[in-house]
Amino acid sequence: WEKTMATVYLCGISAFIACLIGIPIGLMASRSDRVEKVVTPIIDTLQVLPSFCFIIPVVMLFRVGDVTAMIATVAFAVVPAIRYTNHGIRQVPPALIEAAKVSGCTKRQTFLRVQLPLALPEIMLGVNQTILMALAMIIICAMVGTRDLGQEVFIALSKADSGRGIVAGLAIAFIGIVADRLFNAWTAKARARLG
Repeated sequence: WEKTMATVYLCGISAFIACLIGIPIGLMASRSDRVEKVVTPIIDTLQVLPSFCFIIPVVMLFRVGDVTAMIATVAFAVVPAIRYTNHGIRQVPPALIEAAKVSGCTKRQTFLRVQLPLALPEIMLGVNQTILMALAMIIICAMVGTRDLGQEVFIALSKADSGRGIVAGLAIAFIGIVADRLFNAWTAKARARLG
């Protein structure tokens, strides 16, 4: 239970920070083609890098521990928050934006009252993916000294303890499934509200 709560804590904080960084960058990229041209190659590079490549430089700069794991996890999990936010805003039908302009809405009002509400389900999907990527990275970060379920997995591997490994794996899967179902339900409600 303690290690499960440590995993939830590390994953939750990392995903929250990744969303705090990623969603505003995604919003800026959605409103400016120039920003998108700068951001897209960076997030593409982050997405194709193996997860171990995030751990090595962070360990070299900071000491081993939870903060190191969180920094590596944020760098790994920020991509979907940026990508889905940008995509969601850009996918709003131009006809609705034009209707808002004709109705006398300013650019800010159009963004806040038309684009953002319509893109919310897509943004929430990005948050969901950010959480799942953070969870995957937190497990790998057990190599840098975190005391969570990832450590249980590595101990089970080193001792060939299949029972311990299965229990840790099921606990990790349960966290991921609960997070996924909660955000899918929230996204479905947002879509239903928007019609």
